[in-house]
Parts: sequence; C-alpha cells; structure tokens
Amino acid sequence: RCSTPGAGGGVALCVGGNMGGVVIMRGHAAVKAGARRGASARTNATRKNVKMLFASKPKKVLMLGGTRFIGVYLARMLTEQGHEVTLMTRGKSPVTTQIPDDTDESYAQYVKSINHIACDRKDSAAVESSLKGQKFDVVYDINAREKSDILPVLDSLPNLDQYILCSSAGVYLKSDEMPHKEEDPVDPKSRHKGKLDMEEHLLSIGADFTSIRPTYIYGPLNYNPVEEWFFHRIDANRPIPVPNSGLQVTGLGHVKDLADAFCKCLGNRKARKQIYNLSGERFVTFDGIAKACAMAAGAPEPEIVHFNPKDFDFGGKKAFPLRDQHFFTSSEKAMKDLGWTPQFDLVEGLKDSYDKDFGRGKFRKPADFTLDDMILAKTTQKVTA
Repeated sequence: RCSTPGAGGGVALCVGGNMGGVVIMRGHAAVKAGARRGASARTNATRKNVKMLFASKPKKVLMLGGTRFIGVYLARMLTEQGHEVTLMTRGKSPVTTQIPDDTDESYAQYVKSINHIACDRKDSAAVESSLKGQKFDVVYDINAREKSDILPVLDSLPNLDQYILCSSAGVYLKSDEMPHKEEDPVDPKSRHKGKLDMEEHLLSIGADFTSIRPTYIYGPLNYNPVEEWFFHRIDANRPIPVPNSGLQVTGLGHVKDLADAFCKCLGNRKARKQIYNLSGERFVTFDGIAKACAMAAGAPEPEIVHFNPKDFDFGGKKAFPLRDQHFFTSSEKAMKDLGWTPQFDLVEGLKDSYDKDFGRGKFRKPADFTLDDMILAKTTQKVTA
C-alpha cells in the first residue's frame, strides 16, 4: 500500500514495498547504504544556496507544546527571528520559562512577545473552538503522540503553509546496518507508532509537512534522565553501571542544535514533504558517554561496572537510561537540505548542560541508586558512597 508524493515531489510512503527515494517502510526491507557526508564536503556555495530558501518574512506560528525543553528553546529562537509565536498548552504550567543562560532583560522581552491559547489538545471540540477564525502560517507540533492529536488542528487550519512535526528516531526497525537513514525500514510495533501514523497521514492528505526524527536529546532543562543519570553518579563518586560490554554505539544531539534545525525548516522549500534525522555529528559508546560526562563535570574518569541485565529482575524499572543496542542515525540529509551544522561536540555540549543545570543544583529527578546497589552487590563491587 503506497501513498505517492504530492505536487513538487517529496516523501513517498510504502507499506510492504519500496518506491525508491525517501520512503517510510513498515516491516523488513533492504537498507539503503550511503556514505556519511563530513563537514569538509559542505561548501560555502551550498550553504548560500540553502540560505536563499529560508523564510524571507515573519510568519504567524502556532506551537503545540513549548513549555518544556525543546519547545522552550525553539519558541525563543523563533521570536528572536521576528516570527509571531502563539503557544497552545493546557495552561497548567507557566507559559514561559527562562533559559539558564538568559538575561532578565531578554527574558522580559520574550514574555511580552509570546502569545498563548489555553486548550487541552485532547479535547477536539475545544481545539476547533479555540482555533476558529484564527490564521496561522505554520504549525510546530512538539508534543503530538497519536494521529488523533493532529486531526483537529489540521481541520481547524486548512490553509497552512507548513506543518512541522517532532517525531522520533525510535521509529526505526532494529538493523545490523547503521547508521539509520530516513529511508530505512520502520518498526510497526515501535512504542512510537503514533509518530509514524502522523507522518503517514500528513503525506496521504498532501500536506506540506516536515518531520524531524531526533535521537537522544540532551542539554539544560532536559526532563529525560539522559545526562542527568550519569551526573548523579559522578557527583556522588559512585561506580557507573553500564549494561553488557559498554561498546554499544549511540547518538546524542544538543537541544540548541535541534532547535536551530527546526528553525531552518521554516519556509525552506527543500524541507517540504520531507523527513529528517537529527543528532550530533559524532557517535559515542555507552562507556564513552560516562567518560564524557565526567569530563564535562570536571571530575576524574569514573569507574565503570559492566553487568548483564539478564542476571537481574529490576521489577520493570530501568537500570540504565538508554536502550541497550546500537542506536544512531545519519544527519547528512538535514545538513545538506537545511544548511544545518551541529554547533556542539559531545563534551562541550555536556559541559553546557552541566554548567547551566546540574552544576547549579538543578535536576528533574532526585538520585536513586537502588538498582545500582543491586548490580554492584552481585558484581562484588564495593559501593564507594
């Protein structure tokens, strides 16, 4: 079953088949290989050509979400670029959040420039009522999880120029060939299946959409325990338990780099009907993340304890914050089409996170070493703190 591209080309979606080019494939299919383009191959001429494709005038932007992490940075960047941004949230959390490296003056200016619609997106009637008569050029959908989440927005705003969706690299089918590229097979049983359903629907109705599939995102204000999990153990001078060999390779992307890429999609004709992976330029092992976090925190290299997860019953709790497998993607397409280059290398990005968040005594979850102690007791390691 296939949905063909709309006018102007773009993504083709196949279920159980391969149409060539960029596809969303549910189920097993051959993985297309391709060399990863390095920074040296991105010429100044290419960047100038891409820059010409960006929006030349301010846009009226509706952002669903925007009060946490990526949405906070993205909304800020869009307003600084002169766009009129309206956040649609339930109104249960503060509409604006001051980013850690902000000044009071610039934050006050941001607060004045942002608009807000208080509405629960799960209430279709409320969404349609709130958006009735409204005119927006672009939607940034940061927190949609299911196809049903986007339907009332699309119905209420039929004349959108662009729908930019935050998806997830977690949609890809596990593969022996890496890094994942946008045309790789996806997993219909993924817990991110709703993201695939949204991409498929936007394609099927001919919408001018752009879907972003990040890997692990990190940085100040991160509500997921990625770097924070490591920082807690480094701060307590404890061994860091890492599953199996610790040589599993993964990819992380800094929140500011991700927000920058989202901005570069706006008004970019090359981004129409396209899906992009986003991550940092370099990949890293689990052991490497532990060591990089210690460097970022200005701490000695940590003791790493490897364990076999099959030897333990953790009662459904996670003993490690990352999926125990190779998991990384190529961002070559985004770099080429969007003229985007990540600004943070891993240690620099982790230091930015540590200095502006954990290092200031701010974190989302308190330390819990219960599972660590279980692992260390069985691996005959002595708890040092």
